[in-house]
Amino acid sequence: MVVIPAVVPPLPHENRWTRNLPAATAFKWLAQGWQDFRTVPGPSIAYGMLIFLLSAAIIDGLFLFGRDYILFPALAGFMVTGPLLAIGTYAKSRQIARGEPVSLMRMIFVRPAAGAQLLFTGVLLCLLMLIWMRAAVIVYALFFGLLPFPGLDHVAAMLFTTPVGWAMLIVGSAVGALFASFSFAISAFSIPMQLEQRVDALTAMGTSFALVGKNLPVMLTWGMIVLGLFLLSLVTGLLGLIVVFPVLGHGTWHAYETMKAAPSAEKAS
Repeated sequence: MVVIPAVVPPLPHENRWTRNLPAATAFKWLAQGWQDFRTVPGPSIAYGMLIFLLSAAIIDGLFLFGRDYILFPALAGFMVTGPLLAIGTYAKSRQIARGEPVSLMRMIFVRPAAGAQLLFTGVLLCLLMLIWMRAAVIVYALFFGLLPFPGLDHVAAMLFTTPVGWAMLIVGSAVGALFASFSFAISAFSIPMQLEQRVDALTAMGTSFALVGKNLPVMLTWGMIVLGLFLLSLVTGLLGLIVVFPVLGHGTWHAYETMKAAPSAEKAS
């Protein structure tokens, strides 16, 4: 007679992605980013200036070629590709931590440990941004049909004074929130990880997604800080990016440094 062993619950084990960080840790990352910005500030300011000039050139191009109707999706898409563009700020923060010399050239010409996999990640993020922009155009077409885009001078009245405009705002915001959440989750730590480690793009993005999903309080706080400072930059005509972009980039590196530590190592420390 065969005796079936008793069913016992599995042994408890630590979740490898959970860090149990308070939400206020996000403000510590911001403070550390500001400190790295102030350490040899010249290269960071120059890097932020390059990002500002690139952003201004893209916006001018949209108006020049009559594509101003995708301005808002394009600005939102900046949040998708931002982590990739910030790789130079990650490199500077790592150089500071290692006591290495800091320069603008070393921030621009970065050699990631992942090699070409970083390029593949960039392609995937750009594709996601293009899909997001196309989705925004489709949402507009679903509510306004073939009605031409009225231009930035009249779009506010169209959106906020008509029932159709309010409906489009609600649906468009919901769709945008889904894209923003997904892009933030896969890009928050994947680029810093590929800078430091020899890892493929999908593994890096999957790891980033898991770390964000398992540490929502602190990551939601960090996401709100990033969004708030980006909106502040928009209010200043994107001039704020000269400071905001490198500060957030340096802070993201410190967030990655905190998140990459195993839970057991955190407890031991």
